[in-house]
Amino acid sequence: MHSWTDTLRFAFQPVVNLMTGGVAALEILARPEAGDVLAEARRDPGLDGRLAVAAFRAAVHKETLLPLHLNVFAGTLADLGGLTPLHDAVREAGRLPWEVTIDVAPPYTHVPQQALLEAVAALRDQGFRICADGVGDGDAPLRLLTDLVPELVKLDASLLARPAAVRAMRTLCDELGALLSVEGVETELQCAAARSAGAQLAQGDLFAPPARLPAADVYVPPRSPGAVPVTRSGPSVREFVRPAALLPATASAGQVRALLTGSPDVSGVLLVDRDGVPVRSVHRSRFLLSMSGRYGHALYADRPAAKLGDLPRTVGVDATAWEVLDVVAVGGRDRTSDDVAVVDAYGRCVGVVRLADLVRALAENRVEEAAGLNPLTRLPGSDAITGEVDRRIAEGRAFALSWLDVDHFKQVNDGAGFAAGDELIRTVGRVLQQAASGHTRVGHIGGDDFLVLTDPEGLDPLAAAVLDASWSAGGRSVTLSLATVLCVPGSVPDHRQAAACLAPLKKAAKALPGASWVVGRAGVPGHEVRRGSDRAPAPAG
Repeated sequence: MHSWTDTLRFAFQPVVNLMTGGVAALEILARPEAGDVLAEARRDPGLDGRLAVAAFRAAVHKETLLPLHLNVFAGTLADLGGLTPLHDAVREAGRLPWEVTIDVAPPYTHVPQQALLEAVAALRDQGFRICADGVGDGDAPLRLLTDLVPELVKLDASLLARPAAVRAMRTLCDELGALLSVEGVETELQCAAARSAGAQLAQGDLFAPPARLPAADVYVPPRSPGAVPVTRSGPSVREFVRPAALLPATASAGQVRALLTGSPDVSGVLLVDRDGVPVRSVHRSRFLLSMSGRYGHALYADRPAAKLGDLPRTVGVDATAWEVLDVVAVGGRDRTSDDVAVVDAYGRCVGVVRLADLVRALAENRVEEAAGLNPLTRLPGSDAITGEVDRRIAEGRAFALSWLDVDHFKQVNDGAGFAAGDELIRTVGRVLQQAASGHTRVGHIGGDDFLVLTDPEGLDPLAAAVLDASWSAGGRSVTLSLATVLCVPGSVPDHRQAAACLAPLKKAAKALPGASWVVGRAGVPGHEVRRGSDRAPAPAG
């Protein structure tokens, strides 16, 4: 009688890092030559568990050093309470459990959620990482997704036609400390959409189709000039993590040499203790130079490789690219090319980052930021502000969006000259920047028009800074008009509606003589005059 293993083969599909263009991991996919073993596994948790072990062993047989993704049905985990045979197989193969990510696959309907969460907790205790698979085209409840707290969320490519949903999922992932991946990417347009919506990882036939051998090369379209990653205090180190070459702390120099000579793309090896915590860092060039010297092999081959290594440089998974640069800046110049180990909350190595990747991304950020700045004030334009408005809406945060301009600015330019007008605009921009605090964002959208996004409690000091000051251009007295719309969670769906609510308030502010400030609330008729000759509430418009 034939076993299901007689006709079962496995294929490998790369998971690509959209920032570095490198392969971040390999997903192992069952490819039966006959029958539908996956349908059987969906009904038989024991079979599904054995499939995961067989998939892992197939990867070990191919001698890949890359992190692995194994698919397991949610019902299987809930029924078995974990995957102890897989943990045993990983240890027997000399791999580390946190190099393996369990892709928890739908369906979730009728799966006991508490049992599933307990099984996931057991997997985490063993060291495995967790991915929520099939999100957006499956039946994963949002509450369960947040309870799982996965390290990775995989979206179906069909959601790319709904970029707002992908951006919202990126926001959720940021809150959960997870990365966002898109599956089934087949075209360069889909790849560009995934990048612009904030996805950090992707897989699909565009990069490399599933194959019997792990892909040596993948195709990743170049970044378009406008494809700037969404960042606040600098890009997250998570976006740059590459697989790490790991060996036990007890490895000999000969073992390290064999790994390096057999893997030309590996720039260094991290020696880790039994818990996966980096203890020494072996740099490729310095190590091979020592080994290639006269008597080098005879002296070092059988000695511990740790003697030829350095103390590792490490950062947490929540670090920013700028923080990594701070780590690199400490120490000798001869170590600037060393990989920096990225560690999780337990100190375990989850990958490495390379200085070249960080410098390139930060340089691209600076170039894109500079391209979007107004040349007169060096303030960002409307795109930066409206993008931040959409992020705050997605995060469910209250905010105030304000428009500010100079009254009768054309007359200022005609009477005082354009040089005096330009200097006035620059001064207004500087005052706005100086008054901005906390999460306030200031933008110059052209001419004498400014946009200011702030928390509601930051409005009064900002308004006082610009409206209480005495303004003049070429000896002519000048006043400013300010209009603000307050937006509470759920009051506007996107920045376009917020701007539409702001338009009539701008008109009302301009209708008042002298320095003026009008405040309204999104979705609520009428407005309040806080500065100007009319102190009574009046209808909007």
